[in-house]
Amino acid sequence: MGKIKVANPVVELDGDEMTRIIWQYIKEKLIHPYLDIDLKYYDLGIQNRDATNDQVTIEAAEAIKKYGVGVKCATITPDEARVKEFGLKEMWKSPNGTIRNILGGVIFREPIICKNVPRLVPGWTQPIVVGRHAFGDQYRATDFKVPGKGRLTIKFEGEDGTVIEKEGFKFPGAGVAMAMYNLDESIRDFARASFNYGLARKFPVYLSTKNTILKAYDGRFKDLFQEVYDNEFKAKFEAAGIHYEHRLIDDMVASALKWSGGYVWACKNYDGDVQSDTVAQGFGSLGLMTSVLMTPDGQTVEAEAAHGTVTRHYREHQKGKETSTNSIASIFAWTRGLAHRAKLDGNEELKRFADTLEKVCIDTVESGFMTKDLALLVGADQKWLSTTGFLDKIAENLEKAMAA
Repeated sequence: MGKIKVANPVVELDGDEMTRIIWQYIKEKLIHPYLDIDLKYYDLGIQNRDATNDQVTIEAAEAIKKYGVGVKCATITPDEARVKEFGLKEMWKSPNGTIRNILGGVIFREPIICKNVPRLVPGWTQPIVVGRHAFGDQYRATDFKVPGKGRLTIKFEGEDGTVIEKEGFKFPGAGVAMAMYNLDESIRDFARASFNYGLARKFPVYLSTKNTILKAYDGRFKDLFQEVYDNEFKAKFEAAGIHYEHRLIDDMVASALKWSGGYVWACKNYDGDVQSDTVAQGFGSLGLMTSVLMTPDGQTVEAEAAHGTVTRHYREHQKGKETSTNSIASIFAWTRGLAHRAKLDGNEELKRFADTLEKVCIDTVESGFMTKDLALLVGADQKWLSTTGFLDKIAENLEKAMAA
């Protein structure tokens, strides 16, 4: 069987520890045997980021911007202990944050559903895709302790001389205060990315806010989403047979528990942080989550696994011991990236390959072959495979599926 020709490059971002080992195995067993592909390689391992003063992360992000598709292995975001362990020059920032700041866009997290992996919410039979607006709000807020009795005001001074000053609260004693913000353009981009993702997946889109309480702040999210939808997406959504709706966050949380899934949930920054973890756990495993960063125009995608570098398993691997590390999310980082490459290039063969590899992963688990983390969820009698044993089984099943 001849290899599938991929016309345009994919940017590959290598990572750290156990996921780095898995990453190489995926390329060797599941990608290179089937694809004739130009991978633009960037080593985002912690030592190389340190050696290049993190310039490699910036270069990788610029390459994704240029070629439209990136696939990323999990990376270490160093704390004090890691700085000491690797003798780093400084405590480098999260590569994900750096890449996100350069590309813009929204992170969409989605569970990978295997019928035999128990869910904490049994009614969730289809994926819930959480789109998190990763800008402003609590994460860029100015907060401080109020020392005692006094008056809190918030003031805006426009460059054109406009002055808006509001009284926040008359403090009878000590307390705390906070000011936060967002930008119209960032909210519009959030809306565009969410609607484009909904179209790509043929899923309806729901935005949740608390506009009944924060009438101006959350009301702005509601109004701008509606404006972007009406002006740019309504006809496309109707043609695709999907819809958009705004809901109050409390109503949306209650509905999410009742509904079966199959929608994009556009969340403000803090809500997205919380709800993506709720959804991941509700579906059974953090090891079965995809994470896709999509730009507002829907043209650029960076796909990664929504988990860390699995340090605990790496320590065992270093001792020469066998591990049983779940590689599915790392495989799906490749498939989601390749699917976007296929979409941009109009490459049906490549799309079929990405879809087949995803189906093979799910079918392999559903036929009883899995790593220890999933076996523990399934039950005490469930057998499990080692890290390489599971990947070998995927490779064997992929070969059969591709030959069919």
